[in-house]
Amino acid sequence: MHKVDQTTDQMMRSVLAVAEDRLRMDPVPLNKTVPPAEELNEHFKGLIRETPRDPDEVLGVYSSVIAPTVISADSDRFLGFIPAAPTRASLLFDMLVSVTPVQGKSWLEASGAVAAENSVLRLIASEAGMPAGAGGCFVSGGSAGNLSALAVAREEAKKRGATGRLRVVVGADAHSSVVNALHLLELDALVIDTPEHRLTAETVRNAVPADAENIAAVVCTAGTTNAGIIDDLAGVGAIARERGWWMHVDGAYGGAGIFAPSLKPKYEGLEHADSFILDPHKWLFTSFDCCAVLYREPELARRTHTQDASYLDVIKVSGEEWNPANYAYHLTRRVRGLPLWFSLAVHGIGAYREAIEVAASLAKQTAELINAAPQLELICEPDLGVVLFRRLGWSSDDYTAWAQGLHQDQVAFIPPTKWEGEAVGRFAFLHPGTSMELVREILARTE
Repeated sequence: MHKVDQTTDQMMRSVLAVAEDRLRMDPVPLNKTVPPAEELNEHFKGLIRETPRDPDEVLGVYSSVIAPTVISADSDRFLGFIPAAPTRASLLFDMLVSVTPVQGKSWLEASGAVAAENSVLRLIASEAGMPAGAGGCFVSGGSAGNLSALAVAREEAKKRGATGRLRVVVGADAHSSVVNALHLLELDALVIDTPEHRLTAETVRNAVPADAENIAAVVCTAGTTNAGIIDDLAGVGAIARERGWWMHVDGAYGGAGIFAPSLKPKYEGLEHADSFILDPHKWLFTSFDCCAVLYREPELARRTHTQDASYLDVIKVSGEEWNPANYAYHLTRRVRGLPLWFSLAVHGIGAYREAIEVAASLAKQTAELINAAPQLELICEPDLGVVLFRRLGWSSDDYTAWAQGLHQDQVAFIPPTKWEGEAVGRFAFLHPGTSMELVREILARTE
């Protein structure tokens, strides 16, 4: 299995050919084949056996069975959930990372890769206004980033003398991974009702008395998943500093807006965050999976997350050396930041700023179209790239049929969501190749 022989040579050619075909797709198709589970499972029954199979035969199963059932999140017609639009540069370099098994946990094993990743983390921290000493690492996604950061918040609260069951202040629109992380960390979520769906200084002061005990942290969101709303980072941050709480900012989706000049003012107060996460596999156009978790004082995270064992003594660091394993709950890790590093260096930061601005502009123009359509109603002005709207007179079934028809016809993947318990339509703009002509076609189907 580990020798390069004639079979391996043919396998490399075949796999690289399929990869090249995928990379050359322009535009990327949505895909829509969803066979019944029983039928799908039948394709895999007995495929893995005691004796070998021809690699091309197995690759054929991928091409004919697996690939068509995967909806392409990088299609410019993928407007549901939070899309992805990795650059070809990031995808190509991710392939290189995959064929070079880098153990990215320590400076000893991957110093050059870690240094490259850290240059990207410094760039993100700088755009966020965090101090020069800020740092962290790349983890698998926002859930892992939130969990790692809130673990540090918990330990710091204990060091400040907090006792008993600790609580964390969160807005009602915080991402589900935040509440899940708190559960895993045996922290209670003090959920603040936010009538305007934005956590503000006023809502926090009204809900949490100044003498409230056992508060470890507050979590703000820089771009809620459902509506793209940015919390009052400056106001809530001021309360956190006043009361000695850790301030964590979940910018998994929307944090990358700090790179867009038109959006930057919306993030006022982010510079005071004790921890901040951002998913480059979303609005920084890199490949899955990748989340940057940053700490204002990385030493606090190092004290929380460093694992101690005799077999790890050899990787201990000093001075400028940096072990990514010390800044999250992981040990073994891919060097997830390298594809982003390569793409940023190849394309330049300016190209990223422009691409993010495109999504913000698409959202604004779409909001204007909705306001002008008599059968539609805009739910709230977009902060970032998400637009929520209501089709007057429609039921939940109507939205579902509308979305299914659009996907069936390969026009767009744009599933509905819910807003205050009511089914509504939702655009999630991210791909800079999405056109307003496509938006008009989608909205025309609501008439």
